[in-house]
Amino acid sequence: MPRTIAIGEQDFSKIIEKDYFYIDKTNFIKEWWENGDAVTLITRPRRFGKTLAMSMADYFFSVRHAGRSDLFENLSIWREERYRKLQGTYPIIFLSFASVKADHYEMARKKISQLIVNLYRDHDFLVNSGFLRGEDIAFYNRVSADMDSADIENSIGQLSRYLGKYYKKNVIILLDEYDTPMQEAYVHGFWDQLVNLMRGLFNSAFKTNVYLERGIMTGITRVSKESVFSDLNNLEIVTTTSCKYEASFGFTREEVFRSLEEFGLQEKAEGVKQWYDGFRFGDCGSIYNPWSITQFLDKRKFQPYWANTSSNALVGKLIQESDRRVKMAVEDLIEGKSFRIIIDEQLVFYELDMNQDAVWSLLLASGYLKIIDFYHTDNEFEEEPVEYGLMLTNYEITLVFQKMIRGWFAVCKSSYNDFLVSLLKNDLEGMNEYLNRVALSTVSSFDSSNHPSEYMQPEKFYHGLVLGIMLDLRNQYIITSNRESGFGRYDILLEPRSQEDDGMLFEFKVFNPKRERNLKDTVQLAVRQIIDKKYASSLKEKGVPKEKIRIYGFAFKGKEVFIDGGYIKELLERGSI
Repeated sequence: MPRTIAIGEQDFSKIIEKDYFYIDKTNFIKEWWENGDAVTLITRPRRFGKTLAMSMADYFFSVRHAGRSDLFENLSIWREERYRKLQGTYPIIFLSFASVKADHYEMARKKISQLIVNLYRDHDFLVNSGFLRGEDIAFYNRVSADMDSADIENSIGQLSRYLGKYYKKNVIILLDEYDTPMQEAYVHGFWDQLVNLMRGLFNSAFKTNVYLERGIMTGITRVSKESVFSDLNNLEIVTTTSCKYEASFGFTREEVFRSLEEFGLQEKAEGVKQWYDGFRFGDCGSIYNPWSITQFLDKRKFQPYWANTSSNALVGKLIQESDRRVKMAVEDLIEGKSFRIIIDEQLVFYELDMNQDAVWSLLLASGYLKIIDFYHTDNEFEEEPVEYGLMLTNYEITLVFQKMIRGWFAVCKSSYNDFLVSLLKNDLEGMNEYLNRVALSTVSSFDSSNHPSEYMQPEKFYHGLVLGIMLDLRNQYIITSNRESGFGRYDILLEPRSQEDDGMLFEFKVFNPKRERNLKDTVQLAVRQIIDKKYASSLKEKGVPKEKIRIYGFAFKGKEVFIDGGYIKELLERGSI
């Protein structure tokens, strides 16, 4: 009988006590303790078990849970006597910033204050026992939702001192989702205000804290040391490319296959691999997202579960505001291609607007991309590989990216929906009106640059724009891009899933003033290319009759768009081509 899957449960004790589905990750405690690092920052994508791991560490180390050996007796950590003696022996400060999501600084500050208030309330015994006196009582009483920034910054350090003296033992600090407030601050424009507060808080908790035994921080991104961890020389940073704790977060292939057997789903192994495999941490390949796997075991059908957990506002902002190179690379990724780029794993938030390539570091840290290979530089003093080969992680992530493309144009969603309605009706006037509106709303002058040396780049950018719009027709058409047909490669082809619908071909060209008088000339060249190179042969081979094949030329000049075309047969009869 398979165990019950408790979707979303992140309290370690409840999972063990009720014998819910759980894959033993207690080896993380042993590995972390034996490494001896003072403060460890671990970055992993969302829904990879970070919070559950922190809850596990809390129950293992905390004096509040002394005597809870029942939680660990059947797990790997309990095999060694020395770790049995370690359970329940340290004062713990456990805090999560996961809920600190706000669109302005004062709200974020208040949420952080309230978390600290709740933390202090959990330790009211320090006051009620009469242990605290004088200035310590005064500080304790100042901790409130309205406390000033100086008290916020000193709060964790002060609580460490109280607990260290009370238990006569230094504290372990667990801070989960440390970077959530900072991502929100960058997205909503209050980074400078928040980073000063966070720097002071981290400095008090992890740098100048003489009552700190060890600390763990978890998050999605590695925020630059200069931003918030200045002079914190005892910080060990573990990213997705690090070998430390490589199997402690996420499920390995062996763990997934054993789970499939437990639930009688062995025959689904190949599908599970295609959909959910592909994450890589350090040298450990074939890591699976725990959220997706547990959802699949519970619901027994393939869906993009991880993709639907929440939106990544920072990823969306960077892609939406990126230049055409990024958007072109995203299109290539969706087509299953890889690319090479130099990656700096630490995010310097105040440089994100100036450094377009930072989006790839974020996408790698967030789990959207996987490393397929890497190369060291020729610099003999360089310790790490700096150039990575990257591609989308798996099929689930590919579906996410298709949604992202549509998200680029969310501000004009009604316009491109109208465009699709006009396209299906072969309404050229409507198609021109609505696509011009989309272009005007979403295309920057940089993206649509029409300098002579940049013809192919804007052509590919517009190709990506229209391809993104077409994705809403996936249920009605098989959509392909840049495939061979006839004597060349068409830009976009829509193959109808029903015999009742028309097949369509699209060719994109950017206006060239040296050879064309206007956009009509450019469109004619595009349409003629479809005919001359026999791009329609692919549709004919699929059984689409000639009279049900439409072809369209798209001509672009800056933010101006012109579309012409229609049924091949009618175009030939009226001499348009």
